[in-house]
Amino acid sequence: MLRDITFRFLLASLNIEAILEETTIHRRRQMLREMRDGSGLRGVYKATLENIKAQGDDKARLGMTTLMWIFYSWKPLQVDEICHAAAIRVGSTDLESDDIPAISTLLGYCKGLAEIDKRTSTVRLIHYTFSEYLSAHPDLFGRAHSTMAEICLTYLNFQHVKDLSAGPSPDP
Repeated sequence: MLRDITFRFLLASLNIEAILEETTIHRRRQMLREMRDGSGLRGVYKATLENIKAQGDDKARLGMTTLMWIFYSWKPLQVDEICHAAAIRVGSTDLESDDIPAISTLLGYCKGLAEIDKRTSTVRLIHYTFSEYLSAHPDLFGRAHSTMAEICLTYLNFQHVKDLSAGPSPDP
């Protein structure tokens, strides 16, 4: 019940934000008509994703990457896992701790479409309807599985990970 009430407030907030992001009164009225005519959540999700993409290169990349990882991961990701995944650049040779974004930063770039499950310390999409929306729009993340595989392979090639897999030196 509480989660449903929270979602309704979040939906209202996303609606208002989507309307206010429009640049003219005409476009704001058009957005209101679309929401009233039934595109409802689809319109809000679409507008919010457009706002994420409009944030600028790195902010947009981090926001969309975060949503991609949450949506396509086979298991719920812990907070530190999503932060590390977002920090890895394909082709890099090591993970710089200064490049790991804070979870609050990542969630901010997601514009309310992702949240932390306080009970499990995992990240999730705000509502199952957003997951359904993403399923209906597989082109949003381009080559998501390939991108995730490249990030995982990049991580596995980091020297500190190679050192872990080598294990301890045998005793003479």
